[in-house]
Amino acid sequence: MSTHSRFVRVAIAAVAAASMTAVAACSGGSAEETDRTFTVLQYEDPNSAQGQGWALAMELFQEMHPDVTIDYQTTSFDAMRQNATITLGGNDVPDVVEFNKGNADGGQLASQGLLLPLTDEVAARGWDEVITGSMASFAQYDENGNAGAGEWYGIPNIGEYVTLYYNADIFAEAGIEVPQSLDELEAAMVALQDAGHTPIASSASTSQGFNQMWIWYSLVSALADREQIDDFMFLREDVDFSSGPWAEGTSIFEEWTEAGYLGADLGGLSYEQAQVSFLGGEAAMYMWNQGAFDRIRTDADFEWGYFTMPGAQHVMGSSGHLWGIPANAENVDLAYDWIDITLSDEVQNLIGENGGLPLAGDTSQISDDLVREYTAGFDQLAVEDRLSFYPDYPVPGFLDFIQTHMQTISNGNETADEYLAALQEFYDDGREFTSGG
Repeated sequence: MSTHSRFVRVAIAAVAAASMTAVAACSGGSAEETDRTFTVLQYEDPNSAQGQGWALAMELFQEMHPDVTIDYQTTSFDAMRQNATITLGGNDVPDVVEFNKGNADGGQLASQGLLLPLTDEVAARGWDEVITGSMASFAQYDENGNAGAGEWYGIPNIGEYVTLYYNADIFAEAGIEVPQSLDELEAAMVALQDAGHTPIASSASTSQGFNQMWIWYSLVSALADREQIDDFMFLREDVDFSSGPWAEGTSIFEEWTEAGYLGADLGGLSYEQAQVSFLGGEAAMYMWNQGAFDRIRTDADFEWGYFTMPGAQHVMGSSGHLWGIPANAENVDLAYDWIDITLSDEVQNLIGENGGLPLAGDTSQISDDLVREYTAGFDQLAVEDRLSFYPDYPVPGFLDFIQTHMQTISNGNETADEYLAALQEFYDDGREFTSGG
């Protein structure tokens, strides 16, 4: 059964035609394009910074190719991950797709021949001049699907980093300053709990309950050095999960969970429910990336702020999801133009204005002081090479594995040591598999 029937199709007939740019000025439609339909498959919320960026990209694309019909389809992150091999297999495929980065997702799709190598077009269009360093790490994969080297298979548009958003009114009532170390954060959580507040809103459902995983890996990242992060992420050297930042970070995570600092009954909660708890003033903090920034700025009826994990050596974050082209795509030339447009000044600066952390935008041009400061925070972490990526990238099946164990720990049915032992076995098996062993 085609997965396309599950997607919400978004009509674009009302796309505006005015005030378009130099991108449009250098192109035009043709009689040959009249019967062409260009299919975009993505999973961003239309109200998010990226979603608004893609809406502008459609306008720019239509200016460039006025006779082409755009079929803009939206799915969910989970649906794309779970159905990616079906969606990209066969001959009836989208022309350009958004997909998750990492060995477990993008790497597997690349190694299975489901994605078109983009390396020649990357050089021709200069995409590698704006996507550089660690922001390019998960755009390239070798023949085994391991990130960090090999052909380009995807193009990211944004960066990501994880912060703790906080309710400044609750902090003030409890007499708490923004913590500068993990010890100060723990002291703040005790004070918040004593004042009757859930310190951090979290979630651990195996369906969209990502918060516990992010808190756990943020603790590990806070204690890990660059070599330890990269050995784990890029499968470079053996990783001993029973020691170092893995053991210490997981132990702290277990303590926080048992103490109730992260809330209760987390096993059935999604990140959306955790976010609503924070916005409703039930919890004092909420850990998420830039995806929550604009919503909190719009919906919070209290004073708020944000900070990265205090005292951390590294902070969760990376380049964003990738645009790629299915190997059997019909309109490859149009897909190249689409990707190019998403990296244009117009789209990138719109994403930047909405707090979306554009990789090719101009941070100094962001008009809102808060958004400019938030974006500069990401820029600084990227320059300092302090982003630790996301924990589910290294081996296939890791996201489902970690989420299952986060739920089990949160329900009190697994200890930190038991989790680390299972983690060791799963990671080692996955590393052997992805290395072709």
